[in-house]
This record gives sequence, C-alpha cells and structure tokens, in this order.
Amino acid sequence: MVTREDIESFLDRLAAEGASYTELEPGLWIVKPGGMLDADVVVNYSPPVVLLRVKVMDLPKDERQAAGLARRLLELNASDLVHGSYGIQSDDAIVLTEALELAHLDYEEFLASFEGITLALASHLRELAPYREAR
Repeated sequence: MVTREDIESFLDRLAAEGASYTELEPGLWIVKPGGMLDADVVVNYSPPVVLLRVKVMDLPKDERQAAGLARRLLELNASDLVHGSYGIQSDDAIVLTEALELAHLDYEEFLASFEGITLALASHLRELAPYREAR
C-alpha cells in the first residue's frame, strides 16, 4: 500500500513539473498547480484512499440559480468527468473531488487524476462563471 511518504514523493515530482505544495499537517497538503489556474488542490492521505479536492465556488444564494447550477454540474459529472465528480459540501461550497485507492496507486495514476481535476476545472470555469457572479 502507498504510504504518506510515497504521496509526498508524488508531490515532489509534481513540483519538479511546476506545481508547488505545502503540508498543513501530516497527510494533508495544499497543491498549487502552477500556470494560469489559480486554484488550490487539497490532497488528503486518508487510508485506504487519498482524496483530491478543489473548491470551485460557493453555491449561489438564489434558488433558481442554484438549481440551474446543480443540474449543469450533474451533466458535467456524466459527460466530462471520468473518475471525479462535482458535489456540494455542507457549507454550501461547490467542490470537485476524486478518491484514489492506495492499494495499488502509482505516480502515473496520481498524476492522471491531478491533471484530470485541474483540466476539468480550467475548462469548466468559464461556463460556471455566471453562477459565481450570481451570488
């Protein structure tokens, strides 16, 4: 099984490719992808999985806007996301998450998930922008 130290070595490899990260506490990191995407990906080592999560935005206060956004996020879950998904946290934050099993995780799978989340976020932000402005 992949250890916390293995995940940190994965993050070191990401850093060599332009990302940066900070460990907030043992097994919990904030990763900045680098480039034009201004987002923080939270990586949480929580055996038997490692969780990747990024806050996308707050849920609009307007119920009609919130319903439209929820529908669109479900459509994106079904059409654009292979493993991860959009969801709503209890504090009304829209998040994009993915969980990876540690049993047989390797760097390539971790990298694919990290890049999948950041690519999805980058490609969806423009479409989701009107919902951000609706607050």
